[in-house]
Amino acid sequence: MRRIIILSAAALLLAACQPEAPGGGEAAPPADAPAPAPAPAADPGAAFRVDFSARGNEPFWGVDIKGTDIVLTRPDAPAATATNAGLAATDRQAVWTAQAGATAVTVTLTKGDCSDGMSDLKYGYTARVVWGAETLEGCGFPTADQPREGQ
Repeated sequence: MRRIIILSAAALLLAACQPEAPGGGEAAPPADAPAPAPAPAADPGAAFRVDFSARGNEPFWGVDIKGTDIVLTRPDAPAATATNAGLAATDRQAVWTAQAGATAVTVTLTKGDCSDGMSDLKYGYTARVVWGAETLEGCGFPTADQPREGQ
């Protein structure tokens, strides 16, 4: 009998911890209860926080964004490296700003289908690179997901 009384008392104490609304559901917390912590905001630019590449033709060029470096390569000139000053991104577009010495560099990738015009490859981003006074247009992709023939 003593055991039944102890178990009943324990059940009542546990039930007292969970306020119940009329009708049996869970009651709303009291007005002076601390607000629950908000869920962490999703990073809208998360898709752009990986290494990216961009390619274009006429003239042929390539840009690779890796860590703090943005490297421009072309068949007729030595590679040029800019120090990546930062990324501003939304879920649809990313803009990297950088400096190559005194030369301002901006790389903009926008989510959307892109074709290089010379192959059947499909890219997931359009690319615009402004390297000083020169503007280059092409296609971009996460470096790890480079499109390949037959895919």
